[in-house]
Amino acid sequence: MDFTLKIWRQEGPQEQGRMETYPVTGITGDMSFLEMMDVLNDQLIRDGQDPVAFDHDCREGICGMCSMFINGEAHGPNRKTTTCQLHMRSFKDGETIYIEPWRASAFPVVKDLAVDRGAFDRIIQAGGYVSVNSSGNPLDANAIPVPKDDADEAFNAATCIGCGACVATCKNASAMLFVSAKVSQFALLPQGQPERMSRVQRMVDQMDKEGFGNCTNTGACEVECPKGISLDNIARMNRDFLKSQVTGE
Repeated sequence: MDFTLKIWRQEGPQEQGRMETYPVTGITGDMSFLEMMDVLNDQLIRDGQDPVAFDHDCREGICGMCSMFINGEAHGPNRKTTTCQLHMRSFKDGETIYIEPWRASAFPVVKDLAVDRGAFDRIIQAGGYVSVNSSGNPLDANAIPVPKDDADEAFNAATCIGCGACVATCKNASAMLFVSAKVSQFALLPQGQPERMSRVQRMVDQMDKEGFGNCTNTGACEVECPKGISLDNIARMNRDFLKSQVTGE
């Protein structure tokens, strides 16, 4: 399979970006999208050119690093699929593929397709955890009953990999889906109850400080999320945030 790649190239955060055209040949349908990018970079290095910078790590759909806008869609054309799990058989031989970085003011471009998602880390640092104050006689985890439905919802929320597809897809560059997933995974469990109100306040406040936009219920974030995180989490976070404001907890 042969493809024509239109790739965003940008030397640094303050540099002017541009689209560059690269042909790639000899691609098989079983290759992942990142493996195809590796082939391109090998070709560029052999030709004495600067390879395309892009984020990647586990290549197993777990870490969320492989963030790219492919033909105008976060992570490409397939639903509930990360870029590293996207295979080239999803494209037609001879197709032109447009590849761009996440575009949001809170995700500045580092180089080419790589963006700085440190804003997510700072939101987690603001409250995305359960404080541990041990008496020396902690309860066994299995001794704390958790309703099955709550456990399932908490697990589903915890599958968020923090890739940022929700932000890149949202017309407002909102981080509500990400933040609500991280709030919900604790709000649904007994261990998260003592800090429930203060947690949502701190994380939402940090989200606003980072410059993310507001949610207007378009729903594009859930559609493009590679883990299918539900909009129900946003409703839960909004209820908790409102309650925290009313009660002052």
